Amino acid sequence: MKKNVLILGGSSDIGIELARMFLDEENYNVNLHYNSNLKDIKNLEHKCKLIKADLSISNDKKILKKFNNNYDIIINLVGYISGKSFEQFSTKSIEKTLRTNSFVPMLIIKKSLKQMIKKKWGRVVNSSSIGVKFGGGSQTFEYSLSKHLNEFIPSYFKKVADKNVFYNTVKIGLTNTKIHKKIPNKNLIKRTKLIPIKKMAKPKDIANYIFYIASNKNQFITNEVINIAGGE
Repeated sequence: MKKNVLILGGSSDIGIELARMFLDEENYNVNLHYNSNLKDIKNLEHKCKLIKADLSISNDKKILKKFNNNYDIIINLVGYISGKSFEQFSTKSIEKTLRTNSFVPMLIIKKSLKQMIKKKWGRVVNSSSIGVKFGGGSQTFEYSLSKHLNEFIPSYFKKVADKNVFYNTVKIGLTNTKIHKKIPNKNLIKRTKLIPIKKMAKPKDIANYIFYIASNKNQFITNEVINIAGGE
């Protein structure tokens, strides 16, 4: 039986690479979530189910109706960036960031847990950022704080590990994606020199590791925060 995959933030560069990897296998049904960026995933429409949802709206029931409760694999790559620095943030702006990147994805994950436990198989992968380690960048304070929240793994998942339901967080290092290019005044050349391996990751590099952790290949890794950051 095919496993149902949900990629939240599926229109991101890493999300698209992951979708292609799952589609290359024959035993996955792929669901791609997006908010406004349909252009980059339009060519996958005939192969995947596309789910449009703005996770920032305050109506939880309206959002959750868009997602079913029978996903076997859930990968959260949502990466809303408000562009607010520590000096600029407000409760209103930070609530939107935390809600979009962390709180609502957790509700979507919770919705499928009963079915994962019943099937005795499930994989959840959350995404964090290397920016957490450095306290966020000048324009990514709220974003990094939300990703720090994604490193919090509920103790509940220790109880379901023996049911073959695994939950991990991947802390992603500097990657050559469009999201970094949108951040004002970010010198990627200078930033790359700070990485011990002296290069940015490619989206496919990160996707390869997430695919392993989220697939049946992973038989023993759970409740971990895993750094994929070139040695940082």
